[in-house]
Amino acid sequence: MHDMDHRLLSALRDCGANPRVAAAARALSWSGEHGALWIAAGLAGAYVDRERRGAWLRGTALTVAAHLASMGVKQIVRRPRPVSRHGVVPLVRTSGRHSFPSSHATSAAAAAVAYGALRPVGAHLVPPLAAAMCVSRMVVGVHYPTDVAAGAALGALTARAGAVWMNGGRTDA
Repeated sequence: MHDMDHRLLSALRDCGANPRVAAAARALSWSGEHGALWIAAGLAGAYVDRERRGAWLRGTALTVAAHLASMGVKQIVRRPRPVSRHGVVPLVRTSGRHSFPSSHATSAAAAAVAYGALRPVGAHLVPPLAAAMCVSRMVVGVHYPTDVAAGAALGALTARAGAVWMNGGRTDA
């Protein structure tokens, strides 16, 4: 598994040699730092969709909770980033030394599940952007594929677990 993780990371990191791909991956990484893109999207949804403002705010809270959970898991697992172990040259700076799970992937997946349930448009726009965010973390060379997969699973499970609360106790979104 370790060898496959490293080979896939190397292949995706090589995509960053293309200046356009590198610029897009950097932009996604920067916008997703500490879940900022997803928090802003949730707050914007709450502002625009006044009818479901509470659900948007609770979805934003779930996204933040998922992000915080991933940061807690990082402190327990303490897996070094690829640059520390394999000499991968990252395209971005990181705010921490630990890579498992990817907090960017966690907040992206939580937002995709939570906001996708609130707005049909969100179900079509947020998941592809969330997937791009996840892939960008490998392209910029700061996460292994297993970091991203674990982060996405944690985020999706967190948002799914809070779905009934997010929708005010209703099981239909």
